[in-house]
Amino acid sequence: MAINRNFFFDHARLGLFGGKMSSSQVSGITLILDKWEHEMPKADDRWLAYMFGTAHHETGRTMQPVRETFASTDAQAIKILDKAFAAGKLPWVKERYWQLDPQGISWLGRGFVQLTHKANYLKMAALTDPNLATNPSLAMNTATAADIMFKGMDKGSFTGAKLGDFFSGAKEKWREARRIINGLERADLVAAYGKQYYACLSYTTG
Repeated sequence: MAINRNFFFDHARLGLFGGKMSSSQVSGITLILDKWEHEMPKADDRWLAYMFGTAHHETGRTMQPVRETFASTDAQAIKILDKAFAAGKLPWVKERYWQLDPQGISWLGRGFVQLTHKANYLKMAALTDPNLATNPSLAMNTATAADIMFKGMDKGSFTGAKLGDFFSGAKEKWREARRIINGLERADLVAAYGKQYYACLSYTTG
C-alpha cells in the first residue's frame, strides 16, 4: 500500500511541526519517504515511523543531516565538545573521539542519526558509501545520511539492536527501541515522536 502523502504531511505539519514546515523539512521527509517506498515498501510501517521519530529528535526536527552539537562547522563542534568534556558534562565519554586524528579528520557525530567514532564510520562505509572511510563529512549528504539510518537501524549496525527486535507482528516496544541508537536516552520522547509519525502513516492509498 502506498503512503497517502497529503494525509501524512497535513497531520505531520500540525502534530509535529507546530502548523508550519520549511522547504528543507519537507525535502528531508520526502527523501526518506521515497527511499522507503523504493527499497522497503512491504516492511512494517512502524519501522519507518520510528526512523522518522529518531531523525526528528536527532536533527532537532530540521529533518536534515546535522553535526553533533548542531554546529555549522567541524571546528565549531570540536570546540563545543571540548568545552563540555572539560566541564564534566559528558560523563559517558571515555575518549574525545571528535578530536582531529593524524590525518586531520574528526569522527564526530553527523547525519540523520549521530554516527560517531571512526570504527562506526568504517562499519557504515562497508554498508553504504566506501568513501566514508576517509571522508566522514559525507554523512552530511542527505542521501548518504538516509542510507546510514536505514541500514544501521534495519541491521542493528549501531548498537546491535535493530528495528525487528522491537516491532514485529504483535510486538511493539516504542520506548525500548531507543536501544537501537543510544540506550534509553530520551527514550520516552523519541517513542512519542515515533507514535505521532505512525499516526501520520495510518492512511494509505491504492
